[in-house]
Amino acid sequence: MTLEALALQGRPKTYPTLAASVTTRISELRKELIRESLSGSRQPSHRMEYVANIHGIEFINDSGACTLNSTWYALENMSRPVIWITGGADRGNDYFMVRELVEQKVKVIILLGDDSQKILESFRDSEIPVIRVRTMAEAVETGYYIGKTGDTVLLSPACPSFGMFENFEERGIAFQKAVKSL
Repeated sequence: MTLEALALQGRPKTYPTLAASVTTRISELRKELIRESLSGSRQPSHRMEYVANIHGIEFINDSGACTLNSTWYALENMSRPVIWITGGADRGNDYFMVRELVEQKVKVIILLGDDSQKILESFRDSEIPVIRVRTMAEAVETGYYIGKTGDTVLLSPACPSFGMFENFEERGIAFQKAVKSL
């Protein structure tokens, strides 16, 4: 079975999946049962969730990434150029921790929400363009219009959604709706 055939994608999910597979083989479970189980699992909602591919631009909902560490994992697993939608209530994140990874993977940063000054300051002297928006619909539309075939628009906020949304689920649903209205 190839890694691409796994239902749960990305390094943070692949390693535990492979470990579980080895464990089941040691327990002498049938290969067919293991393969069926690993290819049939569903990706959790709002965690690296594929939403759509529109004109060659992928839209990924990682609204559950409410910490910088979660966003690091999301960015680390991106193989296409990223238009990164980030922002929310600041928790005192040190965005310089992800700066090198962002400079490798991200072509545009879209800042969502009023409490995003710290993110703006962290990337101000970077060559990555930073665009501020006020609504999720505006963030998605901006990502779509500046995106090109082969890009990924990734909602991975690195922050909680306080103030703008009730929770990360509501934020993720707003992202999904905005993508589907393109």
